[in-house]
Amino acid sequence: MEITQALLAAQSPDGQIRTVAESNLKQFQEQNLPHFLLSLSAELANEQKPPESRRLAGILLKNSLDAKDSFRKEQLTKQWVAVDPAIKSQIKEALLTTLASPVSDARSTSSQVIAKVASIEIPRKEWQDLIGKLLANMTTKETPASLKQATLQSLGYVCEEISPSDLEQDQVNAVLTAVVQGMNQSEHGFEVRLAAVTALYNALDFAQTNFENEMERNYIMKVICETAVSKEPEIRQAAFECLVSIASIYYGLLEPYMQTLFNLTANAIRGDEEQVALQAIEFWSTVCDEEIAIQEECAGSDEGNSVLHFRFVEKALHVLVPVLLETLLKQEEDQDQEDGVWNLSMAGGTCLGLVACTVGDAVVPLVMPFVQANITKSEWRSHEAATFAFGSILEGPSVDKLAPMVHNGLDFLLSAMKDPSSHVRDTTAWTLSRIFEILHSPSSTIIDNSNLPKIMSVLLESIRDVPNVAEKVCGAIYFLAQGYEDAGPSSSVLTPYLGNIIAALLSTADRTDVSSNRLSSSAYETLNEIVRCSSIPENANMIAQLLHEILKRLGQTMEMEIVSSDDKERQSNLQALLCGVIQVIIQTLNGSESLPVILQSADQMMVMFLRVFACHSSTVHEEAMLAIGALAYTTGPEFAKYMPEFFRHLERGLQNFEEYQVCSISVGVVGDICRALDDKVLPYCDGIMSVLLKDLSNAVLHRSVKPPIFSCFGDIALAIGEHFEKYLPYVIPMLQGAAELSAQIECTDEDTEEYVNQLRRGIFEAYSGILQGFKSAKADLMLPYAGHLLQFTEAVFKDKNRDEGVTKAAVAMLGDLADALGPNLKLLFRDCTFHAEFLGECFQSDDDQLRETATWTQGMIRRVLVS
Repeated sequence: MEITQALLAAQSPDGQIRTVAESNLKQFQEQNLPHFLLSLSAELANEQKPPESRRLAGILLKNSLDAKDSFRKEQLTKQWVAVDPAIKSQIKEALLTTLASPVSDARSTSSQVIAKVASIEIPRKEWQDLIGKLLANMTTKETPASLKQATLQSLGYVCEEISPSDLEQDQVNAVLTAVVQGMNQSEHGFEVRLAAVTALYNALDFAQTNFENEMERNYIMKVICETAVSKEPEIRQAAFECLVSIASIYYGLLEPYMQTLFNLTANAIRGDEEQVALQAIEFWSTVCDEEIAIQEECAGSDEGNSVLHFRFVEKALHVLVPVLLETLLKQEEDQDQEDGVWNLSMAGGTCLGLVACTVGDAVVPLVMPFVQANITKSEWRSHEAATFAFGSILEGPSVDKLAPMVHNGLDFLLSAMKDPSSHVRDTTAWTLSRIFEILHSPSSTIIDNSNLPKIMSVLLESIRDVPNVAEKVCGAIYFLAQGYEDAGPSSSVLTPYLGNIIAALLSTADRTDVSSNRLSSSAYETLNEIVRCSSIPENANMIAQLLHEILKRLGQTMEMEIVSSDDKERQSNLQALLCGVIQVIIQTLNGSESLPVILQSADQMMVMFLRVFACHSSTVHEEAMLAIGALAYTTGPEFAKYMPEFFRHLERGLQNFEEYQVCSISVGVVGDICRALDDKVLPYCDGIMSVLLKDLSNAVLHRSVKPPIFSCFGDIALAIGEHFEKYLPYVIPMLQGAAELSAQIECTDEDTEEYVNQLRRGIFEAYSGILQGFKSAKADLMLPYAGHLLQFTEAVFKDKNRDEGVTKAAVAMLGDLADALGPNLKLLFRDCTFHAEFLGECFQSDDDQLRETATWTQGMIRRVLVS
């Protein structure tokens, strides 16, 4: 096929021409991938071809090598690896040639594609001469600036794509040398220097050995600090981005440079362009993050302070805080109207909050004079900055240090909710919500009977303010209520206000003067917290009335006129929020004298939930599923009458592996239904087990869903007892395979470690459920697997990454094993002695439940051993 024409036609304004061209390109890709890739690389490299076709050729080439979805990315990697080496070599040569193109788009695209190829090949010890070829471009005198720029871009992208372990140290040294030389102001123009600084940013992870060498480190830091005062703001910004990264990666090596870095950052914050100043503030935010992490590590360590803690923030405090306070006065006129706005004022306040978390009480005397000097000024910027400063330092210092100031200032803050400036009202509402979140609790005296009436009066009036202020007020009510959660009798102090709060939140959720659904989301989330914190049974009637109102509103969403995708999204979001409120009401009334309210409304609720499923929206699907799970748990055996109609929706949820959260929630609902129905769930088990086993075998399903599926096997087995026998030949190999997999997975990061723990916990919970289910009639069916189970448990016991959830599940399973199989296990338990040490460890735990489980398990094992 004529690739140029197809690429141009695929960008045609005529939809029909475009569709045919896209189809032809797809067909070419599927029928002959190697030549498709070769044709694209040739198009990209050919200077005679139109820029439009070259650009699309580069994009298609990149998309043929990489994807955001990990499963798709793996497929593309395998496809590239399978391409004939001779063709791959031609493609790579074409890409390297394109770096010298006079067309900047072609150079830039080629740099990115080179990095994508490198990300596949370099870890496999292929394309070993790539770095050398790129560096040759930097050392040849006659190399044009455009080729140097593209080369530096390529080096940066390659470093971004691969791991530091993929390059030899001499290659890293050569890359750093080339990059640092590229930053030289006297030798190179703007584009080359900017590409060099950006490449250095991407290469910093590789520079561990170089940073440990004082001479090399001094040189790199000198060059970056010089670059941070270049005449071009883009280059200054990129240099500060390097310093931010260095603060994170090489905190322990910063001490000799901190005075210079303070001067650089302070000057940039005070006088440079905003994008540079923001990075200078980010440097200090990063130093705070590092020092907070070190403090947490030291606090959690029994071995004393083994980590270097230089206390840079504490040492710079007296000069750093005034610099940050100045930024708070640099607000933008409309900053409270925009979502996610990020400017000097916001960045400075955020950094000040991190400083407070880092140094605690020491920040207060440095900030309070600024607050006192500005908070009474009529000019909005001063008043707002003072309020923002006060709100920013509420987390970190001790309650004893803050409480007197909050007591003295609370009345003033409440009065400021009537300030003429919406900026001031917005920040004041945010500060009030921070006070309630951080300092208000049943044991604190921040809020008492003397000030609560005024607080409630101000909040209920201010919730009618402009949307951005109303949203912050919802947050304040949320945290005010949360402070009374689990407060016993004192939670009833909100009872006199409950009717007005609920009415205000419902009317806030209905407001039409908004541009997004954020305010209604905040109102309903706050309503959920109000319900959770309500004193039952004295407020049960009010909560029951709320349930009927929410059901009425859910019914009204079915009548909404849907003429666009925005209408559909609005309907889905509202249904999700309303289902969420219903779920919280069910959970709150469950177990109380008000349970009949739920039972009387159960039919109406199920009808509504089933109508919601008809909307086919994943968000609604999730919320409705969660609410149904809560209803099943609450109604118990009565839920059986809904199963014939609900089962097909449950099955659809379990099969929805693309939207894995829906699948995961549906798995959880199966557990709720098993606990509710016991053996009445039996008629549906074949369908459920069939889908769950398929899910486990599905390579596309997100791995996070698999541990809950194993737990779910335990729930099903517990519910149906001996009837689980027919699933055993399918389930046991899955459990054994997962157990072996959990031993093979290398825990290189926290996410993987957490996944392995979840997987093991799911396996133990599955076995516990099966053993308990078989205990009375068919326990002997599990005898052939007892040896494997004990070996697996011992391996988990020896794993230092085991978390407490796994420990609890493993100990409980050992007890269930001994309880179910009894004297049959005498020899196994006698030969396999690790359990004594394991239980001993559990007895040392602070967790009462774990010690109790361990005591029970110890009794079960002793009973076996003396049998």
